[in-house]
Amino acid sequence: MLKRWLFIILGLLSLAVGGIGVVIPILPTTPFVLLSALLFSVSSPKMAKALENNHMFGPYITHYRNKTGVPMRTKKEALIWLWSSLGISAILMRRPVVMLILLVVGIGVSSHILLLKTQSEGMDLRQAVEQEHAQKEQQQDA
Repeated sequence: MLKRWLFIILGLLSLAVGGIGVVIPILPTTPFVLLSALLFSVSSPKMAKALENNHMFGPYITHYRNKTGVPMRTKKEALIWLWSSLGISAILMRRPVVMLILLVVGIGVSSHILLLKTQSEGMDLRQAVEQEHAQKEQQQDA
């Protein structure tokens, strides 16, 4: 019982950090959302299902679980938010060392985003999942 509540609390904390990561690009969103999904799956199936159905966080879990890739629109939005936030931070801080750190972080995060598999254009999540299942079946038959 204590273990269950510990996992629920850790899942909520992880989700909170992931939520902050949506707005602050230095914090990664996906790992914290995936950690929350894992913690909820072993402690509260009801919370796990609610997280999977959440309009903001659910797609992170679904794209990761089904390896369907990230939609190009999501990549573009992430890069816009990233560089906007880093630019504002650099303007406010005005310190060369901080600006250099922000630049390095921006390049690293941008590289990661751009290297993620991109979901095929015109394909919604349902179609991507169906395509992924079809590919797995073909691999098993071969």
